[in-house]
Formats: sequence, structure tokens, C-alpha cells
Amino acid sequence: MENAARITLVGAAGRMGQATKTAIGAEPGWEIAAECEQGDAISRCLADCDVVIDFSSPDATKSNCAACVEFRKPLVIGTTGHSLEQLSAIEGAAKSVAILLAANFSVGVNALFWLTRKAAELLGESFDLEIVETHHRLKKDAPSGTAKRLAEVLCEARGLRYGEDITHGREGLAGERPRKEIGVHAIRAGDVVGDHTVIFASSGERLELTHKASSRETFALGALRAARWIIGKPAGLYTMEDVLGL
Repeated sequence: MENAARITLVGAAGRMGQATKTAIGAEPGWEIAAECEQGDAISRCLADCDVVIDFSSPDATKSNCAACVEFRKPLVIGTTGHSLEQLSAIEGAAKSVAILLAANFSVGVNALFWLTRKAAELLGESFDLEIVETHHRLKKDAPSGTAKRLAEVLCEARGLRYGEDITHGREGLAGERPRKEIGVHAIRAGDVVGDHTVIFASSGERLELTHKASSRETFALGALRAARWIIGKPAGLYTMEDVLGL
């Protein structure tokens, strides 16, 4: 296809990799330049592409970032569950090439991030904050990257610290709920693609913001939108909020 953008797809055999391959085949203006899996020499797959989409594993993040820096290729990262060391590698590579790191590529979820921030600001500290997420039984990390980002958004809006004010589930005599606490709860069951609910609860009223994904296609299309957007961008670390102008 003339003038088609060429993608190197890392993690092509996984669930999101397969969904992205399907989306590339259905969307005009895209071609797959190469497919890689974790353990493959990614550097052999970068010479003839315009952008890299990574749906492999956090364990491959450092080597993928290093290869993209070496070949000067923009990188879209859709893996979640990164360690602080892996996040540091992403930030370091973003000083040399354009990198987009997204907890979720869905347009609806990114609208949820924005709405969550606004609701937290409008409702104030009298409302307790809780996050509940549900995913399929095969998901490896918990909480999901989206739930973690929602918690980060709430911390930013309230002036809280993720490492100090987040509680992951509760058990036993947990005691009275601290005013600043944000509860995060992960459910793993069946084949659920991804559900996220943010709960704002005060005396006498409760507001819930919920997003439910019924197909991975929405994430794949969002990843392609991100890939199209980042081609030609200067070095830096970007998010889907940059892509959507939020």
C-alpha cells in the first residue's frame, strides 16, 4: 500500500497483539513491517518500520526501549505492571525518542481518567474514594494498569501519595476507614475484557463512574491512533491524553 505507515509489532502472538493485527488488516494506511516476540532480537525488526507497538511484557521493556533509541524509532507501549526500574528505563529512553506509555488505549477509558479528576476536584474531601476493577482470569498483574492510573489521578487531585494512601483490598479487623484512604480492589474471573468503576461516596449519596470494555478491538484501534499520532513527534514521554487533547 502506497504511503502506508509500517509497524513493528512486539508481542504479536498475545491477545492484544492478535487484536492489533486484526485492526491493522482492517484499517487502511497500515502495514506490518515485522512481528516480534519476547526473546526475539527486536533490533532485527526495526530497520524498515515507522513506529513500534509493544504489547509483550514488562520484562522486555528495557531492551525494547534501548533498541528503539538505537534505531531512532518512536515507541508505543501498551504493557502494564512495570517496576520502578522499568519505568525509569522508559523515562530515560524518552529523552532520545518519542515514547507513548498508556495504561489503556480506549478513548472511553481516557475520558474516564478526565472525568475522575474533575469529579474528585468538584466533590471535595467529604467523599470517600474506591476503585473496583474486573478482568479475565488470565491477567497476570493486579491492580490493572488502568486502575493504578485511576488511583494516581485521584491522588493528584487530592494531594495524596500513592505509596502511603492506597489500600489494596481489606481483610480482618481493618479498623475504621481513614479519611485519606483510597481503596483499590481487583477481581479476576472468566473472560472479562475489562471493567473499571470509581466510587465517590459520602453521607446520603454516592456517585459511580464506570467503563466496561466488551472487545479488545477498542484498545487495538486506540493503539493505532496513538501510533499514527506519535510518528514525527520530538523526543518525550507522552500519554493518550496528549493524543486526545485532554
